[in-house]
Amino acid sequence: MKTRLQEDRKENMDVSCRVLNIWQVLGKRWALPILKNLSTKEVIRFNELKRTLSGISSTALSDRLADLEKEGLVYKKIYPEVPLRVEYSMTKQARELESILEILGKWADKWESHSRTKS
Repeated sequence: MKTRLQEDRKENMDVSCRVLNIWQVLGKRWALPILKNLSTKEVIRFNELKRTLSGISSTALSDRLADLEKEGLVYKKIYPEVPLRVEYSMTKQARELESILEILGKWADKWESHSRTKS
């Protein structure tokens, strides 16, 4: 029989593992800025999104969008037209992150401002 301490440790480990798992996706370079920009519109096309992310390469954007799509955070819709039209949007699951992204942005602003005053 497990003690309460063992159960608490297992629960904490489960939470830590889940956080680490999602951080494997969200912690990659450009993932959070992509989601933040996607959150400002219902749908956005690749080049429009690329223009909003100064400094990102087409390859990096494509790779990150593929990662986010694989994880169920981004939906990719391909229209069978010539030329091909592709639109991206956040999934319902990713929309749940919007409030977290907003809070994280506010924290980052405070942290940056605090760092500047120390210098």
